Amino acid sequence: MEFGFGVPTRGPLSAPEIMAALAAKGEELGFGFVNVSDHVVIPRNIDSIYPYNESGEFAGGDSGECLDQLATIAFLAGNTSKIRLLSSVMVLPHRPPVLTAKMLATIDVLSNGRLILGCGVGWMREEFEALGAEPFDERGAVGSEYIRIFKELWTNDNPSFDGNYASFSDVTFAPKPVQTPHPPIWVGGESPPALRRAALLGDAWYPIGTNPAFPVGTLEQYSQYADRVRDYARRADRDPDELDFAYSASWFDDTGAQTGPEGNRRSFTGTPEQIAGDVKAHEEIGIKHLVFNFQSATQEEMTNRLEQFAEKVIPLAG
Repeated sequence: MEFGFGVPTRGPLSAPEIMAALAAKGEELGFGFVNVSDHVVIPRNIDSIYPYNESGEFAGGDSGECLDQLATIAFLAGNTSKIRLLSSVMVLPHRPPVLTAKMLATIDVLSNGRLILGCGVGWMREEFEALGAEPFDERGAVGSEYIRIFKELWTNDNPSFDGNYASFSDVTFAPKPVQTPHPPIWVGGESPPALRRAALLGDAWYPIGTNPAFPVGTLEQYSQYADRVRDYARRADRDPDELDFAYSASWFDDTGAQTGPEGNRRSFTGTPEQIAGDVKAHEEIGIKHLVFNFQSATQEEMTNRLEQFAEKVIPLAG
């Protein structure tokens, strides 16, 4: 199992020296990747429903502060040497596709092939409108087309594309990403269109386990959804064994057990032994990458949580 964690992009822990130190500590402790979330602007008034909690309220919008995701990943690349760098997730329609493909390829080159493109199609209509992005209601089609554009630019020596949202030809796109055929593409989302996008265009499916509309918070739920991803792949004449599976369990709690929706202990909460057992159980159903939330009030607290996980859970999970 490969483990990852996020660095804050707002608040006191998003100071450059702290982000660099946290990423370097994760690398030192053997974490496989560090991830960075994506917002460009936070509208002052948000009517859109945040999909990853019961209330539907976006808790991260109070200050309006957010570092740009791709610039932050490039910064972390320069302050580390081994740990992989995950966009978690990049909202595909937020940025024009050819420019974005260039920025991502550049990060992969400058990091010596450590980029993972985690991507989705977003949920906040107001942010789309503020950015002048393609229509929010077409975001699924936009996102799928942009992935195809990335692949065309990254793999073809004479790339061309004629789509609904972008067209180009007679261009040189170099340098290509270091990773071949391209950086891994982890498609996020839990809805049926997201599952199809992962099956047809992704290298991995990467859901968050807290979406009440499309719940994948238990082993059984994840397995059922993963089977649907594999089925979509088969229908598209794609070998489902080519697909990888990741999971963001943002409710991770190493301070005590939480109660799950069925009244039992929630996975990834409790003692190191219990959490390690959960890791093994998720690995058995095909998950190879786990993202946990170690964010804390201070750098010292977050560093301590990373150390405790590396020292007490990872050896038991191995």
